[in-house]
Amino acid sequence: MILNQWYAILPSRKIKKNRIIAVRRLNLDLALFRNKKGEIACVSDQCTHRGAALSKGKLIGDCIQCPFHGLEFDKDGKCRFIPANGKASTADITRYNVRHYPVRELNGIIYIWLGDKEKATGKLPFFYDDIDDSYVYSEIEDHWNSHYSRCIENQLDVVHVPIVHYNTIGKGSKTLINGPKVEFENGILTTSANNEVDNGQSPKAPADCVIRETNLNFIFPNLWMNHISSRIKVIIYFAPVDDENTILYIRFYCKIARFRAVNSLVAFIGKYANKIIERQDKRVVITQKPKASSYKSGEKLLVGDGPIIMYRRKREELKNL
Repeated sequence: MILNQWYAILPSRKIKKNRIIAVRRLNLDLALFRNKKGEIACVSDQCTHRGAALSKGKLIGDCIQCPFHGLEFDKDGKCRFIPANGKASTADITRYNVRHYPVRELNGIIYIWLGDKEKATGKLPFFYDDIDDSYVYSEIEDHWNSHYSRCIENQLDVVHVPIVHYNTIGKGSKTLINGPKVEFENGILTTSANNEVDNGQSPKAPADCVIRETNLNFIFPNLWMNHISSRIKVIIYFAPVDDENTILYIRFYCKIARFRAVNSLVAFIGKYANKIIERQDKRVVITQKPKASSYKSGEKLLVGDGPIIMYRRKREELKNL
């Protein structure tokens, strides 16, 4: 994982009031809940006393209570009460504090900060210039037995489109890969397909290609967008579970009609169309070895893999900061 980053890990709707949810993300077992103010809290799903899962407990006021011996912890992981010590106890109980993780939510997405808490940035990664309240979206999720880096690379890969998606978005046998052109500006990686039918011509160099209206965008560490048009976009956030598993949260955004109800219907249908395409990818990506990609590897990359190379290089730079 890249440290000191905000990772999109879960839809906000998953965490309801008066409920605790257990999730595994970033190789961590976590318990998430909301306090009375609706603020999200995220703590290690293991009581410091005897190691029980806090997610099996319950909420007492603004605290999560361990199901084993009743220790209570607030949203910052601070131990507030130990029943066995009694209400009159004045003993220092700070040594029982559990680890907590900074969490925030934006546009219906929960983000967790992985790394030094003091380095947490104020701005969360999102496509602010592309998505606003005029869009409606519908969301679907899917679990892949693959490292999140492989899942992301698949969505930046223009070479596979006519092969894997030969009967959907890759129709037309455009197997000759021009470029593609790749840009990295203001923290966003952008590329687009310039594929053609192979009639014996030589492919164009990346410098001779352009970024088209339909293009792919990526923001580290795990947020991707297919800019289909000014009115239709698809966003995926790749929530790392562990080194071999990822959950893809796929959103179809739409504002093609005047009425939100119509856009909602289009988005609902669109997400299932995306699922068909995504399942074509999944069948292949989960077979890749090793599970995680790396900048320095034994893979023999093509010129058309430019977006993958850019992603790997930038990821390596961030990991080494």
